[in-house]
Amino acid sequence: MSASTSDLTTLSPLDFTTYLRERGIRRFYLVHDPSEGRVRASHPELAQLADFVGSDRRDFLDHEGLFFELEPVHGLLYGAFVHRTCRGQAAGGVRFWRYDTVEDYLRDGLRLAFGMTRKNALAGLWWGGGKGVMVAPPGIDVRDAGIRAEIYRGYGEFITSLRGCYVTAEDVGTHVSDMAHVFATTRHTTCIPPDLGGSGNPSVPTARGVIAGIEAALATLGHDGIAGRTFAVQGCGNVGSPLIGYLLERGASRVEAADVDAGIVERLVGELNDPRLTARAVEREDSSILAADCDVVCPCAVGGTLNPDTIPKIRAKIVCGAANNQLLDSARDDAALHARSILYVPDFLVNRMGIVTCADEATGCIPGDPWIERHLGRDWDHSIPNALDRVLHLSRESGRPPGAVATEEADRLSMIEHPIFGHRGRGIIDHLVAAGWQRSGA
Repeated sequence: MSASTSDLTTLSPLDFTTYLRERGIRRFYLVHDPSEGRVRASHPELAQLADFVGSDRRDFLDHEGLFFELEPVHGLLYGAFVHRTCRGQAAGGVRFWRYDTVEDYLRDGLRLAFGMTRKNALAGLWWGGGKGVMVAPPGIDVRDAGIRAEIYRGYGEFITSLRGCYVTAEDVGTHVSDMAHVFATTRHTTCIPPDLGGSGNPSVPTARGVIAGIEAALATLGHDGIAGRTFAVQGCGNVGSPLIGYLLERGASRVEAADVDAGIVERLVGELNDPRLTARAVEREDSSILAADCDVVCPCAVGGTLNPDTIPKIRAKIVCGAANNQLLDSARDDAALHARSILYVPDFLVNRMGIVTCADEATGCIPGDPWIERHLGRDWDHSIPNALDRVLHLSRESGRPPGAVATEEADRLSMIEHPIFGHRGRGIIDHLVAAGWQRSGA
């Protein structure tokens, strides 16, 4: 992206929200106009952002619409990134995170949204791809229950204003208790707490899906399961923690783990109390756990950790984890892993179980639901193990990296329109633009 369009993108989120307030902008959008092949901004003062997004060739993949709102009490920036809605409403969790610049914020949202498109399509779900991302200014006590209630109720109202083109859920930095507050102000959400009729925390099902992927990948290399193998897990949070528990239950001989939160590490070690586990707290930019001497490395933290700095140091023969968008540059870094004969299991193929569990919870929830369990075994063509087998088979036949093979298949499936509602999400976005959505939040 050219330097001439970089002014706003280099601002910190705090400075950017100040910029919005000074111009009386509470809501804004960046919407792709397919007839002209460019991104339009709701306000002329934000044309730089439209140019920035529309000219990108890495993270912008013709996303249908990006919607934002400035939360009035605490100064948060709410975001909903809608990638593709051919298969149905854009579905994906809301991430609550801190970013250094507006560019970091936009790029993460864009990448997370198209990752959900591919994940939902490969999982056979009639949902499109989208993601919510909230960023808080410094000084907000995000652990205060009262503040969180206000923030998430506000986010629910924001989602309601989008008329169903995006359905939110739980993601990094958001908890099941937060989803109750979202549900209080919108019907366009999943991952609702069980006492309100929902499926609850999707993290444990996500960990089960990663385990299924690890076992299938080990079998491809001639190994008989997890027992006796060694693992390194980056991130010990909602998914990483149960994943580590499953690895130990299945007989892993050693598990090394790292997390940026010392409290999480201490809690994990105390709860599992297993001599095979070693865990440490690290600084935010410390990815040294990826270079551990092990059979399988499992990225379960934030995205972009597989990049030119970390890939040359990886000693594992398999990379399979829960984090979204593990590759900083999907084409370049997928090829780099492939060139080193490291079996990369595409994240959007194996970390589907969270959205699988909660996406259709409006149809009811039952223990051991066969429509959910079929994703983990060998009896359904599109299960995680069978889908991975197909991807790796095509990868070997063609000589192409597995990520490229999986991406091509996911993108093909994502273009199939919903059998009942067609491409309804695009119509909703067009209506929001025509109706002056940005002005209704003034």
